[in-house]
Amino acid sequence: MKRSYEATRERLYALQQFGIHLGLETISSLLSELGNPQRRFPVLHVAGTNGKGSVAAITASILQAAGIRVGLYTSPHLLDFRERIQVRGKCIPEGRVVELFDTIQTLPSFAVPPTFFEVATAMAFQYFAEERVEIVVLEVGLGGRFDATNVCRPVGTVMTNVSFDHEKYLGSSLEAIAFEKAGILKENIPLVIGPVEQSVDCVLQEQARQKQVPTFKFGSAFLSVSHPSGAFDFVGMHRNYVNLRCALEGEHQTVNAACALAVLEASVMPRTSIPEWAIRQGLEQVSWPGRLERLRRHPLILCDGAHNPAAAACLRISLQRTVSEQPERRLILVVGMMQDKNLRAFLNTLIPLADVVILTKINSPRAATVRALKEALPVMEHPLYERDTPEAAMDLATYLANENDLICITGSLFLVGHVKSLMAGNAYEPVLG
Repeated sequence: MKRSYEATRERLYALQQFGIHLGLETISSLLSELGNPQRRFPVLHVAGTNGKGSVAAITASILQAAGIRVGLYTSPHLLDFRERIQVRGKCIPEGRVVELFDTIQTLPSFAVPPTFFEVATAMAFQYFAEERVEIVVLEVGLGGRFDATNVCRPVGTVMTNVSFDHEKYLGSSLEAIAFEKAGILKENIPLVIGPVEQSVDCVLQEQARQKQVPTFKFGSAFLSVSHPSGAFDFVGMHRNYVNLRCALEGEHQTVNAACALAVLEASVMPRTSIPEWAIRQGLEQVSWPGRLERLRRHPLILCDGAHNPAAAACLRISLQRTVSEQPERRLILVVGMMQDKNLRAFLNTLIPLADVVILTKINSPRAATVRALKEALPVMEHPLYERDTPEAAMDLATYLANENDLICITGSLFLVGHVKSLMAGNAYEPVLG
């Protein structure tokens, strides 16, 4: 009997029991059994602590606007597993998910069982090969050096930034985290570097020197110049563009757009011409849900998957601007986070802006409890509420909000996905890989 997509998805999600295993042995064996599909297309490999998904989405959108058959692999998803694997902007069909998963399940067993992310990555590579994509934009899952995506053959790489996150796996210093992320560098393949601290840049430049990697750094080799209108100029290594507009909200997205343009200029444009109209169209049409996404206008409901201090700092800037747009607008902050995040630093960045704070617990064994969030809070004078579920938190937020208020849901992409599912009237199944 033909297996349903829902049944396959449940079996796929069950692989989470194997946790996170950083290393390339299992994924390499898995791909070898499939005939090494990852060798059949060029890759733009995107790493970093924050912004790598946005850079990947922007890059893919520009390539698609230019008529190039592009594959896009990102994680995590918000509503449906199929979001992770896209060709020309369309999610992988349900039937192909079933077929690919069944194919992988028939392969010989491995000494170490493949994790959820390894199987998803193998499925993506196989799908892209079967679809004969011309190029793949590939987002790193965790770190870089031992991430399952690091078996690819890139023509260009991006390091958006390096800040504290996933210290359990990547190290407790920025230099250690930078070293792990620099593991995606390949000999003679250009590296685009976003805004990074000096100590991080030293690590990246040393790793690049050892592998003879040409580097192009934001602020020196290329830059973006923002305008009050929301447009920005790009000053590149060989090309300049004025009055560009990116559909993604937030001033930090102009930096992400600049990184996308720089990696295209460094690696793709010498081989394939991308006209200026395609660049403008790709920027204006890009979509990346869950990042300063507007879910409703009255009251204004924004969701943003910020989950570490650096991302909170970017979100703070955007919230300050949005609150100032309406006189008497209050900010109602709904927060749920994972327990392995720096709760105190994240909350200290955003809580002072809020008029009302609602703490909740994400539907996950890894979620921080409401009590843990409360203990990490800075001293505040404004109302604080606690709700055990995102459903209850959103009910309260919409009850308290006036028509002109701003409700912001943040702290984790998994909370964002849950709330988006609620507002769409769908059930939510958390997946952490």
